[in-house]
Amino acid sequence: MFVEQSAPAHGNTNARFLQQHILFLLHHRCKTTRHLAQIHGHITTNGFTSKSFVLVKLLALYTSFNNFPRAHQLFDQMDNPSTSVWNQILRGYSIGGNPRKSFELFNYMGRSLARPDGHTYNFVINGCAKGGLFGEGEQVHGRVMKSSFCSDIYVMTSLVDFYVKSGGEDGVGKAKLVFDEMPDRNVVTWNSLLLGFFRCGDVDGARRIFEEMPVRNVVSWTTMIAGCAQKRRCKESLSLFRSMQKEDIEFDQVTLVAVLSACAELGDLNLGKYIHSYVFESFAYRRKPILISLKNSLIHMYASCGEIEAAFGIFKRMEKRTIVSWTSMITGFAKHGYGDEALSVFRWMETVEKESNIRPDKVTFLGLLCACTHSGYVNEGRHYFRSMTVDWGIEPTIEHYGCMVDLLSRAGLLDEAHELVKSMPMKPNDVVWGALLSGCRIYKSVELASDVAHWLTEELEPQRAADYFVLLSNVYAAAKKWEDVVAVRRKMLDIKTKKPPGLSWIQIEGSIYEFMAGDRSHENARMIYDVLDEITKEARCQRYVPYFTDAFVGILD
Repeated sequence: MFVEQSAPAHGNTNARFLQQHILFLLHHRCKTTRHLAQIHGHITTNGFTSKSFVLVKLLALYTSFNNFPRAHQLFDQMDNPSTSVWNQILRGYSIGGNPRKSFELFNYMGRSLARPDGHTYNFVINGCAKGGLFGEGEQVHGRVMKSSFCSDIYVMTSLVDFYVKSGGEDGVGKAKLVFDEMPDRNVVTWNSLLLGFFRCGDVDGARRIFEEMPVRNVVSWTTMIAGCAQKRRCKESLSLFRSMQKEDIEFDQVTLVAVLSACAELGDLNLGKYIHSYVFESFAYRRKPILISLKNSLIHMYASCGEIEAAFGIFKRMEKRTIVSWTSMITGFAKHGYGDEALSVFRWMETVEKESNIRPDKVTFLGLLCACTHSGYVNEGRHYFRSMTVDWGIEPTIEHYGCMVDLLSRAGLLDEAHELVKSMPMKPNDVVWGALLSGCRIYKSVELASDVAHWLTEELEPQRAADYFVLLSNVYAAAKKWEDVVAVRRKMLDIKTKKPPGLSWIQIEGSIYEFMAGDRSHENARMIYDVLDEITKEARCQRYVPYFTDAFVGILD
């Protein structure tokens, strides 16, 4: 047996040496539950069950192996457990997925001889944050305020984090109150509050907190960069990254994941390539492990910037892939019109699914349906839409229905698309109706477009209706129903809706420029329009025929 092979005979050693040997086994040789059971038996046989430091380690191992029944049995057998022992069982339940049990034990501890310390409060508060136990966390907060730990920087920081994560809409306000009452704060406290402002959508408030921070670490910078990227303030995100570089702050792989997200959104291929080379030189070349999430972000960045071959190159070289890896590649191929490649990657995933325990999710099927839509694969789209539920037990969301309606509408199957809309288990949104309306425009189905127009008038907010009224006007214009075109225009004026201008952007020498139709704000506008005129002339020479219906609507706008 494990212990018999490792431990000397009891008769040949003193108790102190045996204690040290048992601790050595617990710390360095306990790799399985079988080992732990053997060492536990050895502890019991040699009369060490009253040693608090031994019991603390035993509890830690039982909870780390998720053997909570045995851990609790061991705990119940103790007479007057010490604070360290209480802390270990509280920590185990907080981390192990049963924070409510941790809170219940904390209440029992209040009736014992052991007194809570800073670690006790930290474990319970963190458990309440993890489990979303808001009321219970507030009770612990009350206990903290009555104790001597109301000025403990670590306990109070845990409370700030608790309110940020579990306080809902008012959480950040309550976190700020705790923060303001703290006599001392560390960078972790500031970072928790910073995250809170992003969680409630207050990017400007987060920026003010960031500027006020006396000390910033890599987590502070990463939180700002990721937060701005997630809130679609990607230029600001990349500006922060450049400031981070100027201040010589060493960034980590998590930072680069956030930066790559902003690069993908803006199409900043140059910075994305720089990060790729940095990753290769700093990690891959030195044989340091690279996060799978970072490789996934590189795939997403290259695919979003049009470099689909580079994205696929990274994907093929990955030794281990998650469902995000597969989905990113499928979606990347789909968006670029490579339907066959997207479906091929999915079939490849199916072949390794059993070995790697990879299962497609809702986003994977969204990418598949998108691939079918862009490639016109109606039968394949029907198959995967049905397979979601039948083979994988995934209920389609409104986004999946939207893809199917778009696929059928593009293929001219307007009646089938309309029937699918009417059979949806949820209320169709503007995207679904817009997909159907696009099909009506392509195939000049005025009657069906008029039915959709009724929904637009009755259901959609004016601010969101403009694009769809323009589509409707296109349908009427294509059928030469000019009176109906004018009626739609009048309707847009009556409800005071206006089509927002479309934006495009281009990167030149590291700088990103935005522009819209008719935009003359750029200092080189005259030169730009001269080039556009030349392109237009070349297009006409190539016998390009513009779609005049859209041009007509553009005049109306």
